Amino acid sequence: MAAQELAGAGHRVLVAEAKPSVGRKLLMAGKSGLNLTKDEPFDRFLAAYGADAASLEPMLTAFGPEQVKSWAVGLEQSLFSGSTGRVFPTAMKASPLLRAWLARLTDQGVSIRTRWRWQGWNGDAILFDTPDGPQQLTPKLTVLACGGASWARLGSDGAWVSHLPEDQTTPFKPANMGFLIDWSAHMRRHFGAPVKGVALQAGDSQSRGEFVISETGIEGGGIYAVSRALRDGAPLTLDLMPNTAADQVRARLSRHRGKASLTNHLRKALKLDTVKIALLMECARPLPDDLTPMIKSLPIRHRGPRPMDQAISTAGGLRFDALDETLMFRTRPGTFAAGEMLEWEAPTGGYLLTACLATGHWAGRHAAAWTAP
Repeated sequence: MAAQELAGAGHRVLVAEAKPSVGRKLLMAGKSGLNLTKDEPFDRFLAAYGADAASLEPMLTAFGPEQVKSWAVGLEQSLFSGSTGRVFPTAMKASPLLRAWLARLTDQGVSIRTRWRWQGWNGDAILFDTPDGPQQLTPKLTVLACGGASWARLGSDGAWVSHLPEDQTTPFKPANMGFLIDWSAHMRRHFGAPVKGVALQAGDSQSRGEFVISETGIEGGGIYAVSRALRDGAPLTLDLMPNTAADQVRARLSRHRGKASLTNHLRKALKLDTVKIALLMECARPLPDDLTPMIKSLPIRHRGPRPMDQAISTAGGLRFDALDETLMFRTRPGTFAAGEMLEWEAPTGGYLLTACLATGHWAGRHAAAWTAP
């Protein structure tokens, strides 16, 4: 995105890509449907970034959901919005959009060098390891977009941190990740099963999304939405019947049970499916006489997040206070930064891609303006 803006302003642009091909994480994101952005009121969209909203607001105001949609349509990608407002290309995959985008950059005269890995600076010169040996460049300006620290095989390995002063970065942490749980043998038959129609609570974070029970724990959109609070120590609880008040749950449970097992009673009286009943039996033991509090606020104990390289994204990285309002380094004029390498995080649902595009757009535009006479 930064290259597109710079080339559009008349600059000769070189994209130095560390991997053998560009856009690998974008292509991976498209494997389950490329969620570009989200259709919702802008104040609600901005609020999804939590404490990072203030830092990102100028970029998202300049290039937010509406601009992302227009940009994709301009690349001849038809779009649709799902029932929750998530916006996807009709093709669902990322490859058609990426091919069209690369063709546009080629038409703009942008050069792309693959297997060029940034190795910091030597004075004013930028250093790269390349297939042809070490290279030094001295461009008028540079935009760094080195990614976060998850999915290292796709290029986001966080190795770039070693080229910056320690006081300009904060340690990486996993974001939008699953959590580890040591399930009992009774849960094995539910591995891979979705948990739907629940409300998740972790500190001040809430979610009504579904999640999946996996062999190692829990993962999926509902968990990702509260993962920041969970990672930072908030306990997780589930409301297994979020649309039913506690007194109604208690009244239904008090119906005569007869010879029915507790499992059958829960299924018939509360219409709980087998996965929810399994979670209740797994996490509420020893079972209290009144199950209502557990059904409305079931504690889910875990061993912490899955490894960072298995996370969808990361928190931490290049501090915003190391940059000025244009995303230019305060200590290195002419060098800008964008994307996941910046210190921000957001839930899945179109927020991640939109902010990456927005910061690239912002850095590219301001870099072009910085060189203007």
